[in-house]
Amino acid sequence: MLTIARLNARPIASPVVRARAVLVPYVISRVVVIAALATARQIFTTLHLQQPGSLHDGLRGWDAAWYIGIARGGYAGVAREGLRFFPLFPVLGRGVSLLPGVDAALGVLIVANVSALVLGFVVYELARRERDDALARRAVWLLYLLPPAYVLVMGYAEATFMLLSTIVLFGARERRWWIAAAAGLLAGLTRPIGALLTIPVAIEAWRQRKASAFVAACAPAVGALAYLAWAARRSHEFLYPLRVQEDASRRGGWVDPVRALAHNTSELFHGDHLSAGMHVVSAIVLIALLVVLARRWPLSYTLYAGAVLFVALTSRNLDSLERYALSAVPFVFAAADVLNTEERQFVVYTVAGACLIGGSILVFTGILVP
Repeated sequence: MLTIARLNARPIASPVVRARAVLVPYVISRVVVIAALATARQIFTTLHLQQPGSLHDGLRGWDAAWYIGIARGGYAGVAREGLRFFPLFPVLGRGVSLLPGVDAALGVLIVANVSALVLGFVVYELARRERDDALARRAVWLLYLLPPAYVLVMGYAEATFMLLSTIVLFGARERRWWIAAAAGLLAGLTRPIGALLTIPVAIEAWRQRKASAFVAACAPAVGALAYLAWAARRSHEFLYPLRVQEDASRRGGWVDPVRALAHNTSELFHGDHLSAGMHVVSAIVLIALLVVLARRWPLSYTLYAGAVLFVALTSRNLDSLERYALSAVPFVFAAADVLNTEERQFVVYTVAGACLIGGSILVFTGILVP
């Protein structure tokens, strides 16, 4: 594990180097996803097929439609089940929509894509401080090219949450507790798994007998609990935003990870769920990356990524496994750590880019649930 002194000893990369490391893959990923959307629409138009709603909505489809509805009219403007979407992201989208010529849909997309851009710079800086410039560049490329990265282009809260969670990790590793506390509180208001950020901060803070370290460790859970308390006024049930996710059409009921993987493996061979095989392969890869984290990276990263993976695998329905895993940035660091040769980088970047195209088309055509 790198010491804080070694972290701070890293030379500062020039603005040009950082900009090139982030902007090139950032732009490429958006070109890829938008091209996939245009291609899918062209195929349906050419074949005179009726477009599914997800294809018509494009970047505003799936969960993005819920966020847009909340940004437009608040929680009163959507069905009660919309309470499962935490408030910070749509509130930011509503704020941007106050600009001239910007509606709620565009506001949500702007927040998502600006968050994704800033995320690239924060990921680069944290990875560079942990290791070096080479790994930092690989981490950013993977961040934008991994198959579930289409959610960083769509009107989803993932980019905003990942930005805040990476700032939390940065603050904890640098012992900048008030930064970690502020970002952690906001992360808890962005996604329910934000509460899990209490784990890495507590690991980094346990030797620090400071009030700021204690506040930073508690802040993510406080943010999530504050929203649950507010939402209970409408739902009359404290855990309703979490319980509603247990619907069979969403994540399903809670099961142990072994049963979840066994269920998806069975569907792969005996069912008609085409994405089941992808989820099983993804789970195997993520477990392998967790081993890499355990062997090469700080304990706080390992326990945080492990907690996110455990929560994702306790769902009977693993449709969003890849999206949930992407939100844990340490997995990206572990993957970048493994790609330590040019040959591996070429193969993985090529395959990841192809899968990003294919995955985007499947999402926009309604075949794959993001």
